[in-house]
Amino acid sequence: MDIDDILREVDPAHHAVAREKQDLQDLTRAWIAERSAPELLHWPSGGLFERINANIKRQIEKVEEMTGDMDPRTNFALIVIQTELERYKYLVRSYLRARIAKIDRHTLHYLSTDELRSRLSEMELAYATRHQALLHNHYLSSFLSSFPPALQNLNDTAGNISMIDPPDLESAVFIRLLRDTLVEGRGVDADGAMDGKESDIVILRWSDAKPLVEEGSAELV
Repeated sequence: MDIDDILREVDPAHHAVAREKQDLQDLTRAWIAERSAPELLHWPSGGLFERINANIKRQIEKVEEMTGDMDPRTNFALIVIQTELERYKYLVRSYLRARIAKIDRHTLHYLSTDELRSRLSEMELAYATRHQALLHNHYLSSFLSSFPPALQNLNDTAGNISMIDPPDLESAVFIRLLRDTLVEGRGVDADGAMDGKESDIVILRWSDAKPLVEEGSAELV
């Protein structure tokens, strides 16, 4: 009898184990990718976070119901559930913090185009908009109000020099190849390409690795 069997005896609703395991794997991959990529990635689609949040809420309710039961089997299941719950909560918190840090660092950049705004969730977009408004109002009250109106914009692009600070897409990342594919990148001395094999670990500039990640040929590690 394994842990899933014990949990299934305590909680008859524990039948969606495969779905939850897949969601946990998807959350872990999204967390690793977000922490590794120098720019904000797209918010996970397919209702992943809705299912994760629902599962966390369900597990918290289950822990509250099981607390106080003196049966040894129930106590062991409670420990397992609490441990799994803390793992979910840690991944969610760390993932969201990584995204918020990028939004705080390059707020104007991620609000500058529809494509970039589409990477944010609804709550992140509201946060970024409010964050930028507060920052702009603070600058106005501090020193911008003494400037001419034409110089008070924080997103000025006059003279082909943009005030919007974008993330560094040339920073290095590690990727794992998910299938045999041609890997093209720019080295220090010369450009080059290599025939990558499945499971190879490669270091590339993010601008070169991004197409491989987006097409599903590689994942960030």
